[in-house]
Amino acid sequence: MTTMPIVGSEIPPTEAGDAPVVPSHEGSTNSAARRPRPNPLRSLRVRNYRLYASGQLISLTGTWAQRVAQDWLVLQLTNSGTALGIVTALQFGPTLILSMYGGALADRGTKRKLLMITQAAMGLVALILGLLDVCGVVKLWHVFALAALLGVFSAIDTPIRQSFVSEMVGPVDLPNAVALNATTFNLARIVGPAMAGVVITAVGTGWAFIGNAASTLAVVTGLALMRTAELYPSKPVDRAPGQYRAAVDYVRRRWDLVLPMALAFLIGTFGFNFQITIALIAKQVFHRGADAYGLLSTALAIGATIGALGGTLRRKRPSMTFLMAAAIAFSLTEIATGLGPNYLSTGLLLIPAGLTMLVFAQAANAAVQLGVDATMRGRVMGLYIICFMGGTPFGAPVVGIVAESFGPRWGMIGGGLICLFGTIAIGAYLMHRRQAHVSDLFRGLELSRA
Repeated sequence: MTTMPIVGSEIPPTEAGDAPVVPSHEGSTNSAARRPRPNPLRSLRVRNYRLYASGQLISLTGTWAQRVAQDWLVLQLTNSGTALGIVTALQFGPTLILSMYGGALADRGTKRKLLMITQAAMGLVALILGLLDVCGVVKLWHVFALAALLGVFSAIDTPIRQSFVSEMVGPVDLPNAVALNATTFNLARIVGPAMAGVVITAVGTGWAFIGNAASTLAVVTGLALMRTAELYPSKPVDRAPGQYRAAVDYVRRRWDLVLPMALAFLIGTFGFNFQITIALIAKQVFHRGADAYGLLSTALAIGATIGALGGTLRRKRPSMTFLMAAAIAFSLTEIATGLGPNYLSTGLLLIPAGLTMLVFAQAANAAVQLGVDATMRGRVMGLYIICFMGGTPFGAPVVGIVAESFGPRWGMIGGGLICLFGTIAIGAYLMHRRQAHVSDLFRGLELSRA
């Protein structure tokens, strides 16, 4: 028999953003001594989550291979940084419109069934692009149109997928499952680009798209094999007027949600454009091929995986000061990477850039997921994804134009500078609003180290 959690009892949010997510050992005379060591893989004990994580690893590997192949295909067709920015904008543009809708669907419906539909649809889009490419008839407008269609399904899928994690593992293991998701994502980010480089060099970009289409079968199969009786479903929310406005009002009243969302918008818009900047630097600065581009992407993913593995030991919601420090660290490493004088140094610098990128992204995601009520989680995660990915349609073309006008390095350096000064400005504004004192900063720093 599976014991179901009480809705809304997972994590009582606090102003400090440090709500513990593991039960206390009341009645124990020596609780610290008896507390088991943190297990970074503890969520994998749950059968449903194992099925999900293994399917995601296969599917995301295909997704990353497709991203590399898509960028390389656009460069083959145009050799233009602006075109690369446009296709990225088209793929992420639907996030602005549909993420909240996807979050509302997650709060109202059966997340597992919804994910089976969205994953199958994304696989079909990849298959169509692959067949067009393999048959030698692909045009730039095909890539643009299919990138936009993929963005539609992805915008709906992402908030559903994010909010489904808690239903597989329950409240106690949620921080670990969130971190393991990031680890899975970045393991795929290591393997996918490297595989794409080999496939593109050997047989062309089209087979990378077809391989991604096949990989979606893994996650759909995993979802189909889950034991529904062992899930922790939240109480469905009935359709009613004002549900989107209620989510916005909920977030607006919570400074501990506003800060991670504001930072996610800034850094997601101007900092997380490596799919553009790395491709341009590999091709136009170092005059290398797709395999070299794949290796640079893999270096970024190695650092990100290290950061993700560290996050699996988290037992608390990250503090706001930790978020600020992570955002600043990422900005500095991105600037340093853009200044790398040669191919080897750029690849090596991408490792700390990937590490700080993932530390920030994981902390921002956890700060939001671990601070909301279960009945509101889908819509709030939809709003968070709008912040995190919704700025890409604006930021990606800007980065592409800057790179084309001033050189590929400046796409990366400029993005890092905007993130650095923007983070400082956001932090100063929120500190002023809350009339923060120096003692609060030191207390937040100590919480982030706990």
